[in-house]
Amino acid sequence: MIINDSTIDKSINAKLSAEEIEKIKVYLQGAVYCWCKNCKDENGVPKWFNTRDLFGGENFYWGNTPLGVLFQWHHKKRAEDAIEMAGHDAGNLLKEVLKKDRRNFNTREAYIREYQWDGQPD
Repeated sequence: MIINDSTIDKSINAKLSAEEIEKIKVYLQGAVYCWCKNCKDENGVPKWFNTRDLFGGENFYWGNTPLGVLFQWHHKKRAEDAIEMAGHDAGNLLKEVLKKDRRNFNTREAYIREYQWDGQPD
């Protein structure tokens, strides 16, 4: 659950099936769990993360992942900004996943929305 969130929830723009959205959410949650386990500071405190940390940079290629359908939908509709729009949708889905997670996450808005697991077991 997100413990200090006062932002408005946003729906995604991509029109995907319920099954495709569920697969994306499971994929996102797996990435979050991996981040929380492996990305801690020198004191063992989980690091802040955002959608870009999980799926940008070296993890940019979404082909053959559940996120691939999200990009493909935007690519077919808006070729100019498909990457940006898919990223926004992924971020909105990430927020949904974290709100329903049994663990607690803090949130803040720097340049983009970031999250941090509070480190407490569920």
